Amino acid sequence: MKPRTACIKRATRETRIEITLTLDGRGRFDVDTGLPFLNHMLELFSRHALMDLRLRARGDLAVDYHHTVEDLGLCLGRALDKALGDRRGIQRYGCATIPMDDALSRVVVDLGGRPYLVYEVANKRRKIMAFDVSLIEEFLQAFCVQARMNLHVAQFYGREPHHAYESIFKALARALREAVARDARETGIPSSKGTL
Repeated sequence: MKPRTACIKRATRETRIEITLTLDGRGRFDVDTGLPFLNHMLELFSRHALMDLRLRARGDLAVDYHHTVEDLGLCLGRALDKALGDRRGIQRYGCATIPMDDALSRVVVDLGGRPYLVYEVANKRRKIMAFDVSLIEEFLQAFCVQARMNLHVAQFYGREPHHAYESIFKALARALREAVARDARETGIPSSKGTL
């Protein structure tokens, strides 16, 4: 079968990003965003989605983290969309509920082509070291729009913020791993419309 891989490059006055994403990988990663916490979350995502991810990003971090985080979401979404092609033969839907010590999160995805984000988090801590965790919502919004995916994130509880957000990224990984998987019984486009 043809490998489902995509390479995306984006260069603006604010960021320079290069991503290579392989859907049917082994969870190998080589990630450098300039933001250690986000590196960690994307490494977890790659490992638990069993997608190979090589990512390099340079952004105007001295100004703000927002440009880099949002553009990373845009690029990762474009890479996922491109790697999926016409989405023929995929399972399309995925759901995972993942604990991380004191935290529990559920992520549900539909790769049906209609972008929409629902994002509910219980942990109200604003920062993990210098990283503003409210930017995770910006990342996921950009990701789901460019990936053309319906994404529901529900973090039920979690006192420790690192655990709370780690449970989200691991749940996202496992839900996408299920949704992008090839379905042996699905020979066409998984939609009654005939297109996604």
